[in-house]
Amino acid sequence: MKFAVIRLHRETFSVAMMCRLLGVSSSGFHAWAARPEPQRARDDRALTVAVKAAFARAKGRYGSPRILRELRSEGRRSSRRRIARIMRTEGLVARPRKRRVRTTDSKHTRRIAPNLLARNFSVDAPNKVWMGDITYVATPDGWLYLAVVLDLYSRKVIGWALADHMRDDLVLEALDMARRRRGNVSGVMHHTDRGSQYASDDYLAALRTRGFVASMSRKGDCWDNAVVESFFATLKTELGEAFDDQATARSEIGNYIDRFYNYQRLHSSLGYVSPADYEAQPLTAARAA
Repeated sequence: MKFAVIRLHRETFSVAMMCRLLGVSSSGFHAWAARPEPQRARDDRALTVAVKAAFARAKGRYGSPRILRELRSEGRRSSRRRIARIMRTEGLVARPRKRRVRTTDSKHTRRIAPNLLARNFSVDAPNKVWMGDITYVATPDGWLYLAVVLDLYSRKVIGWALADHMRDDLVLEALDMARRRRGNVSGVMHHTDRGSQYASDDYLAALRTRGFVASMSRKGDCWDNAVVESFFATLKTELGEAFDDQATARSEIGNYIDRFYNYQRLHSSLGYVSPADYEAQPLTAARAA
């Protein structure tokens, strides 16, 4: 182990000095270094480079399970234990999750739709259930609010909107983007919490006229909308919550959703493929994943 440390740093420090500090002989080091490097050590060095590259591509968002899937998709064989050991050695730690503060205002007199979804989070095709919610983002310029619409089948974010307010038009803008991207679909169940924006006359009217069926969570029960809650937790963990200003926040959140999350991020509940790739699979294969 000491000889390996010396070899690692011999371009920076004197071999004789390191041998003296570590209490080994220079001749012993040179004899060890002249022997062929074990295959396991060569494999570890190559795997370390691949792990660090995958971690960097994910901008520090992946732990060992997703790094393993990423490398396997490239044809590289390894185990989660070996990758976890390399990540510990290299100090590669995925960003920890933080608790999300609720932004829902359910103390209103607007109409409430029944809970038709009832936590049935498994659907067999796109455009059967869309889910919506709102979260907040802090910036030095003040709060930004993010509304999303997510297809439950693939967890893909199909509509989103950012604004410095939580008025009804914020959620309508996210819904309109989802409809533009998905085309003229009808009969979709649209599940949200009981927030006043989703219970507004304008929003419910938009659902009715566009052929959607409204569903809402039970009062004070965040688990009824757990899939979107999980997306917000993932976004805040992997993207972070510190932005220089609102313009930067808008740009980074948009890039995260439309470039990384939807098309690159490996989703554990989808068999470690991205939402876009999951939707591209034949439905029979996707259900079996």
